[in-house]
Amino acid sequence: MADARAEVLRRIRSALSPRPAPVTVPRDYDKARDLGDVLTLLEKQVADYRAVVRRVREPDLVAEIESSLRARGVRVMVAPADLPSWWRVGDVVWSLDAPMSPLSNRALDRADGVLTGCAVAIAQTGTIVLDAGFAQGRRALTLLPDYHLCVVHADQVAATVPEALARLESTRPLTFISGPSATSDIELDRVEGVHGPRNLEVLIVG
Repeated sequence: MADARAEVLRRIRSALSPRPAPVTVPRDYDKARDLGDVLTLLEKQVADYRAVVRRVREPDLVAEIESSLRARGVRVMVAPADLPSWWRVGDVVWSLDAPMSPLSNRALDRADGVLTGCAVAIAQTGTIVLDAGFAQGRRALTLLPDYHLCVVHADQVAATVPEALARLESTRPLTFISGPSATSDIELDRVEGVHGPRNLEVLIVG
């Protein structure tokens, strides 16, 4: 057995030596592009995914959050511990998820929804990106509740995917959200809520 192992390792070392020279990959593609009004484009693309999306003014944000929660009749919401306190409005029980005292998966699953911010939004694809940064929380927080209300500020909107990636740190846990969670089986029957919330609502501020 030892001789066989040594022979396998010898062959692997032989196959890897000499090491091939690294391949230079050209990176001359467009990293930015003028797509016009990126907020309007983002709104259109998010809506195409069957998500609810609204443009709101900064002074009206809190009222719009409260209106969204009231319209859905939610009673229990979860949120990252660093979510701005003035966002936690309405006749709702708020449960905060903190790194040192995380909510259980059971509690997340039983909640009516989750409210977060985002890291970046991509206008061209209608994609929201979370990186576990400020007002976003850990990944499970936005995967288990059935409803996700996400606040996107105008300065967080990138026109294209390369532009968005340039703003992100690749070592962080990135979650890309393009509409409510959905999948289709071999007969193309659409099933929602398999890999995340069935309902996504986005408030674009600005």
